[in-house]
Amino acid sequence: MQATSTLKAGSEDTVTAAAPAPAAPGNRSWARAFADLRNGFRQRELWSHLGWQDIKQRYRRSVLGPLWITLSMGITALGLGLLYSQLFDSQIGTFLPYITTGFIVWHFLLGNLTEGADTFISNEGLIKHLPAPLSVYVLRTVWRQTIMFGHNLIVYALMIAVFWGSISRPGYTITQGGIPQPGLDWSALLAIPGFALLALNAGWVVLLLGIISTRFRDIPQVISALINLLFFMTPIVWSTDILKQRFGDTVDWRDLIAELNPLYHFIQIVRAPLIGNEQSWHHWVIVGGITVVGWALALVVLRNYRSRVSYWV
Repeated sequence: MQATSTLKAGSEDTVTAAAPAPAAPGNRSWARAFADLRNGFRQRELWSHLGWQDIKQRYRRSVLGPLWITLSMGITALGLGLLYSQLFDSQIGTFLPYITTGFIVWHFLLGNLTEGADTFISNEGLIKHLPAPLSVYVLRTVWRQTIMFGHNLIVYALMIAVFWGSISRPGYTITQGGIPQPGLDWSALLAIPGFALLALNAGWVVLLLGIISTRFRDIPQVISALINLLFFMTPIVWSTDILKQRFGDTVDWRDLIAELNPLYHFIQIVRAPLIGNEQSWHHWVIVGGITVVGWALALVVLRNYRSRVSYWV
């Protein structure tokens, strides 16, 4: 009887020891993907400090420091504004603010596209030695571009102070014979949620391009090759009024050059309120749709390939 009891007890211990432990979430799990984003936002002091240090290191030992960002933007905007206002026979008082604001927003988009593709590659050392979420490096890039955007707004403020009378007047036009604009008023505050939407999209762009570029190193080169084409196809130094004046109100492939360009809609939700342009709801709808689709793709990529980034870099 005692031997039988001992045998039964031993069998129960064997079964208990053989029972599998609860499985931990795998590397490819939504829980870990969302935890990465959540923990990255919590480490605000880390990514904000790294982003500011990037700006300081870039202009270390220079006399003007980060003000070179503002100066270079101002020179570029002034030169392009003077040139294209003469080419398109436009008044400098309305065309220069149009180009300046468009160029400021474009610079933010451009920075997130180009530097976003190199986000994890340039942070190779930190990724391999610092146990931090991947989203920290994404936020570092977006924050750095936001700081540069803030510096460039100094140029916008100076431009508004000089040409206030031209763009605050209801009915002004960007080009000769163009669509009358309502003029600058309190609706300029809509640029704040517009930029917030830009920054939100910058997050998924940096995250998605950053992960893909660590696996396929040709992606940053492809983006660099397309930048100039995207710049001239986006209404930054030219206005959609020019298309309507030359080809009429008939919708054809020429109008689609602007409307099918997502960068145009991103620029308009910030530029239009800043210079008192007519604001169309369809720009917000398109940007909102891109935001949802973009973050869905980025989260899928983060879920599936987050754990491989440290090996790819």
